Amino acid sequence: MKSKKIIAGIGLLLLSGSLLAACSSDSDKGNSSSEASSSSVEKSSASSSAEVVSTASVSDDASVLKTALGADGNWIVAATADVTFPEDLTVTGEFHNKGDASQDIYRKLALYSQDADRKVTAEYTITVPNLIVESENLNIVHGTVKGNITVKANGFVLDGAKVEGNVTFEKQEYKDSAKLEENGASVSGDVTVAE
Repeated sequence: MKSKKIIAGIGLLLLSGSLLAACSSDSDKGNSSSEASSSSVEKSSASSSAEVVSTASVSDDASVLKTALGADGNWIVAATADVTFPEDLTVTGEFHNKGDASQDIYRKLALYSQDADRKVTAEYTITVPNLIVESENLNIVHGTVKGNITVKANGFVLDGAKVEGNVTFEKQEYKDSAKLEENGASVSGDVTVAE
C-alpha cells in the first residue's frame, strides 16, 4: 500500500507540470484546448502561487470519475478510455475555472486525450442511462455521451462532443443559456424542455 502511494506521488510530480501547462491555455469557457492528459491516475497540483490550487481527475475507472463529478470532486474531469456507468450519473457542485475561486463558475468533462501540441489524439465514449447535469457551466469537450442528458443548470455546453440520445432541459432558462453546437457538437436525439 505504501509503495503504491509512493509510486502515485512520483507520477503526480512528473505529470503535474504537463497538466498545469495545458490548463493555462483554457482561458475562456468555450475554448476547446483541453487540460486532459493520457494519464490514468487522479492527481492534483499547485501553481507557483500558494493560494491557487488546480485539481483534476484523469481516469478510465467509472468509480473514480463518478466521485470526481460529485459535489466534492474536481473542476475538470477527464476520461482516458471508454467508460460505462450502469446507473445514472450526476454532475453536481459549484466549481470555478482552474479551481480558482476568483475565476468564473465553470466545470469541464474532457472525453479525449491530446499530445504535447494540444492536438486531439483520441476521443472516448461514456455510456450512461442518464447524465444529470446540476453543475452550472458544465462544458463537455469532444468524445461521445451515449445516453440521455438531463440539464438542471445554466450554461451547459457541448464543445465538439456528440450525444447519442436526448437532451432534456428542466427549464427553458437552462435551454436558452446552453450551447449545443460548438465546434461541430451534435445531439442525435430530441432536445426538449420538461416544463
